[in-house]
Amino acid sequence: MPLEQEVIGLLIGGFSIVMGITILIASFLWLKNKNNSSAYVWTLLHMLFVSVAIYFFIKAISVDFNHPMASEEISLQIGISGVVWALSMICLLIGLFKFSKTSKNRVSS
Repeated sequence: MPLEQEVIGLLIGGFSIVMGITILIASFLWLKNKNNSSAYVWTLLHMLFVSVAIYFFIKAISVDFNHPMASEEISLQIGISGVVWALSMICLLIGLFKFSKTSKNRVSS
């Protein structure tokens, strides 16, 4: 897919900055609140899987479209990206459930 020359670099740079800040904040919160480690682990796994999904998606949109098998290559990369993204969402949901369980336990105590 033809894109401006700087777009891929801007996507990678912007995503890396935002994800890096997010991981640092989540890690800081985890160190500050150690009683809920499993929820933070699932949240960080979600961030890791989203990063991998974005990697495959960027590979898909940067494939040379003049390549003879470009359509198949793009479809495969987008498919892999979708599966990894789905795994990341499952990790996020598990983390949210873990966070909600500890909140309920704290309120009832």
